[in-house]
Amino acid sequence: MTAKKPSLLRIYAFSTTVSIGLIIFAGFQTGLTGLLIVLMLAALEISLSFDNAIVNARILRRMSDFWQKMFLTVGILIAVFGVRIILPVFLVALAVGTGVGEIVDLALNNPEEYGHKLHEAHPMIASFGGVFLLMIFLQFFFEERKTKWWPWLENKLQKVGTFNNIAPLIAVGLVVLASRFVPPGDQETVLIAGLAGMLVYLVIHTIDAILRHSGIENNLQSAAKATFKTGLIGFVYLEVIDASFSLDGVIGAFAITNDILLIAVGLGIGALYVRTITVHMLKRGVLDTYRYIEHGAHYAIGILALIMLISLEYEVPEVITGLAGVIVIIASVIHSVKATKRDGKKQLKSAEV
Repeated sequence: MTAKKPSLLRIYAFSTTVSIGLIIFAGFQTGLTGLLIVLMLAALEISLSFDNAIVNARILRRMSDFWQKMFLTVGILIAVFGVRIILPVFLVALAVGTGVGEIVDLALNNPEEYGHKLHEAHPMIASFGGVFLLMIFLQFFFEERKTKWWPWLENKLQKVGTFNNIAPLIAVGLVVLASRFVPPGDQETVLIAGLAGMLVYLVIHTIDAILRHSGIENNLQSAAKATFKTGLIGFVYLEVIDASFSLDGVIGAFAITNDILLIAVGLGIGALYVRTITVHMLKRGVLDTYRYIEHGAHYAIGILALIMLISLEYEVPEVITGLAGVIVIIASVIHSVKATKRDGKKQLKSAEV
């Protein structure tokens, strides 16, 4: 007997209640203008990270209930406070060679200057995130898979994927190319950050593969330990993905406002809804219902990775970044529905014959 799927009301009740409370709080603190900015930032975060939710659901589906709950509870605290508030401070300190305490002081007392410093850290953030997301895109389409959305393209990508270490080579080639278009003072930063993004991806996947192989052993205690370690690696991987998606959104937020409170509330609401959308997809079998939605998400990730690398030289408006991914995912859902209807008609005709 299959478990009953939770209702949408139950899934979205908590995030909606918390979001309404935060929006009211922001409205009282900053007025109607602040309230509108919060809504704008939340929409920006959701549009930029919608494909993130799909990837999250895909990875969580093979994790234990314990690690699913960890990601959807502890993970949200890390996403809101760690990735969107604390991590940018450390990255700014690292990029500009200033103490963390001084950057915290800037964030609290001189947010305009902090926003400027955060923009200075953009080459490092964009290179790391762009290469890390590019590796996710390449790995997905280089693997052999039965379901194909655009066979004419994905068959070619699978053939390319048969060459050893082709994904890292492509990533290195692109980051070297991207470094040629940035000012000389940023070239080394771009190269190091891009290589770091690639290495973090490779290390996480190598450890994950080793632990999964050890989980096949018959010794139950060893298998249990391997399952725990595999879940931990998956948890870390999801948080790195979240950071790669979100840090550029933090920079984009400072283009809208320098108010730290509004940024924290707006991006926090967005992050909460991204987690809720992940739960929706996981609990209601969205990935199984829409056969091409994973493909759409990974195409969107590939587009985002290229945009991040292009942004090293050219400024790309956040609205383009967000809409590009959303449009591709919507197209994948529409094609999934059409494919399901087409299969249903074929089965009906077969039954009639």
